[in-house]
Amino acid sequence: MNSSSNPIPATVTGEPKTGSRWGQDRRLEFIDFRLQWDGRLNRSDLTDFFGISVPQASLDIARYQEVRPGNMEYDRSSRVYVATPAFSPVFPVSHPSRYLNELLAAATGVLPRDATFVGWWPPVGIAPMPAHTLDVAVLTALLRAMRDRTGLRIRYQSTAFCDPQSRAMTPHALTFDGLRWHVRAFCHLESRFRDFPITRMSKVEGEEAAGLGAAEDAEWQTVVTLVLAPNPALGKQRARVVELDYGMIEGELHLSCRQALLFHTLRQLGLCNGSAAKPEDLPLVLVNRDEVESLLPA
Repeated sequence: MNSSSNPIPATVTGEPKTGSRWGQDRRLEFIDFRLQWDGRLNRSDLTDFFGISVPQASLDIARYQEVRPGNMEYDRSSRVYVATPAFSPVFPVSHPSRYLNELLAAATGVLPRDATFVGWWPPVGIAPMPAHTLDVAVLTALLRAMRDRTGLRIRYQSTAFCDPQSRAMTPHALTFDGLRWHVRAFCHLESRFRDFPITRMSKVEGEEAAGLGAAEDAEWQTVVTLVLAPNPALGKQRARVVELDYGMIEGELHLSCRQALLFHTLRQLGLCNGSAAKPEDLPLVLVNRDEVESLLPA
């Protein structure tokens, strides 16, 4: 059931992709997803989720069978369509990462269950992490400034000062370091691009004339390739486990990363410090460390 080997139609219905929840392309994705992960589907799944009629659900199922004839068959005893042993997914929506991300989003309350394609829900446990509170007005202003390409003056709590300071900046992107959200912006005070944690922004004081934008942010535009490999100190057997964990090919994983996010990425991978007490605590090594470290901020 590896979707990487299957051609994925840009549009399987011939109608334009509108992104609508009710478009037929979206419903065909739903059928594909349910067959992949539940192994079964009936008309009521479609009618309940999309609010369509039974005849329309029948038409959608018939259309899906035209697209991939061998993917499902009708089980008369249970009165459901079931995935065949030859099932091969049609859409990227059926990729494992999509399924697991939907489980995660529902388990953490980001999405209600009925907003996801998941049918049967396995038990899910999430390691708890402290919540980061963002000011809605601040986030809204950042988004509008990015869209309209304007600057903002924001009350910002820096680690360099005891009290919040007024900062003028021109935001152009949001970034996530695995723990909290930042805004990538041109800092008018320091005349350089920086990542600002949004949690440290307490108030929007007003608009400013725009400074430099994304096109001038060389670190944002530059993509760096990290070459990762198992720690040689692990030994052959444990190194093979690391290769499987990270889907390495011939003992290496090439990971693309914006230069602006290098530090966050290395920290998440545990590669900021090149040494550890035990090899098990540092399963990965950075093969091109010299090259990558030369591109880190001074």
